[in-house]
Amino acid sequence: MTDAQEISAKPQQTPQQTSGNPVAPEGTRGPGDVVTAELVTRLTRGVAGSGRTANHTPFTGERLAELPESGPEDITGAFEAAREAQRAWAAVPVRQRAAVLLRFHDLVLRRQSEVLDLIQVETGKSRLHAHEEVQAVAVAARHYGRKAPAYLRPKRHTGVVPALTKVSELRQPRGVVGQIAPWNYPFELSVGDALPAFVAGNAVVMKPDTETALTALWAREQLIEAGLPPAVWQVVIGEGPVVGPAVVEHADYVSFTGSTRTGRDVAQRAAARLIGCSLELGGKNAMLVLRDADLDKAAEGAVRACFASAGQLCISIERLYVHSSVAEPFLERFAARTRALRLGKGLAYGADMGSLVGQRQLETVTRHVEEAVSKGATVLAGGRARPDIGPLFYEPTILDGVQPPMAVCTEETFGPVVSVYRFDDEDDAIARANATPYGLNASVWTRDARRGRAVAARLRAGTVNVNEGYAAAYGSVQSPMGGMKDSGLGRRHGSEGILKYTEPQTVATQRILPMAPSFGMNDEAYAAFMTRSLKALKRLHFR
Repeated sequence: MTDAQEISAKPQQTPQQTSGNPVAPEGTRGPGDVVTAELVTRLTRGVAGSGRTANHTPFTGERLAELPESGPEDITGAFEAAREAQRAWAAVPVRQRAAVLLRFHDLVLRRQSEVLDLIQVETGKSRLHAHEEVQAVAVAARHYGRKAPAYLRPKRHTGVVPALTKVSELRQPRGVVGQIAPWNYPFELSVGDALPAFVAGNAVVMKPDTETALTALWAREQLIEAGLPPAVWQVVIGEGPVVGPAVVEHADYVSFTGSTRTGRDVAQRAAARLIGCSLELGGKNAMLVLRDADLDKAAEGAVRACFASAGQLCISIERLYVHSSVAEPFLERFAARTRALRLGKGLAYGADMGSLVGQRQLETVTRHVEEAVSKGATVLAGGRARPDIGPLFYEPTILDGVQPPMAVCTEETFGPVVSVYRFDDEDDAIARANATPYGLNASVWTRDARRGRAVAARLRAGTVNVNEGYAAAYGSVQSPMGGMKDSGLGRRHGSEGILKYTEPQTVATQRILPMAPSFGMNDEAYAAFMTRSLKALKRLHFR
């Protein structure tokens, strides 16, 4: 971005900061009540690992469980087992494969309290934000459980010579999909991305983040109970720089969600092997509050859009553009709601925001805020760590007066921090929102839905929400979701979300006449006949 694109005047008045966000009650249960030795033994059964590793809870920093660590031989073995199982799984009729997803849907909703506990203790997020993952997985399971047969059904096409050439397009599974899943949404971005791969007839070898592996393993257990053959879903655990490249090296297709930097490496390794990949990467997502927006609804929406899962969401909002005429009343509403958010680590509903997931995230958030303040930015809410609650808690933070070269302007924070910028001209706001290498998600707030859709169409982002932050587009699973520019390749959801896991195959059957001179025609006569035929097909509007 240029200086002119991000410099905005400081407000004449700013909402006053209070002593800090309130703390929600903790409750009586803790991580030790959730992650028992029996649970760990049950979930890790079948996970190959010659070494041992461990994960920890962000709430306290304490060790949660000892897990198998997969070495090179373990990873090779996982792919061999998956490849053998995939052949039998692909032979199962698609409707039977789809029925597994529908049974899984029911199990997830029936046992949601179990996975909510695991998501919370492994990620540190609040229970309501954990429930967003349950919702997303259930919606994806229902959608592909119902729609997969139609997505994968053979399609008939007009042949080169109508009536003489019969053409079918088939969808063949790619084989074994290598999936590298992140830590921030360990349920939705593990099994949620794997479901369409399974129903398309593939096996999956997945590398979850070690710190959130138990959530992914719980999902695997439920899917197996729903009818998935155990060998079709293999899990390998270990350090990303070690296990990740090995997964890419063996896979027939790669699904990756994570940072843009790592995504480039995955893409290069996949390209070297001439295999496909889909990548959902970073974002620096913008929200535009137009002059006719409902300010109360926009302020409520901004709280959700900026601080869900403590801002550790690829599609959360980090840049907030507000029309100057409504900036002060909007910021008063937004800051008041932000300061009222309850922070907590209880395993029950009640906390509005939880913890960051790791020390690296805390350091990035702290660096971005402190640097911005040292260079003249104003803190309207938050702006400090909360070790009184837990080692990785940080208050939801609003920064005003942000401008280059502050790192928070252009670097992805991936934490509960949003920067405010004012604008007077709508075209300028759109240009500034687009002036980033990223293009994952955006949000527009206005009372005029038609105007909102027009602005949305001009934003260079894979999803744009009008009068919502991110959930409307993400939850609409019949439509594709993914990033433009440096935010990724490919899409999840909809037809693209399942067809990417297949290879299209054209089968053409020629009848009666060959595609060559016949009935005594010489080459010249055949060429003249085909020329007349092509002209006729155009006149008859054949496509």
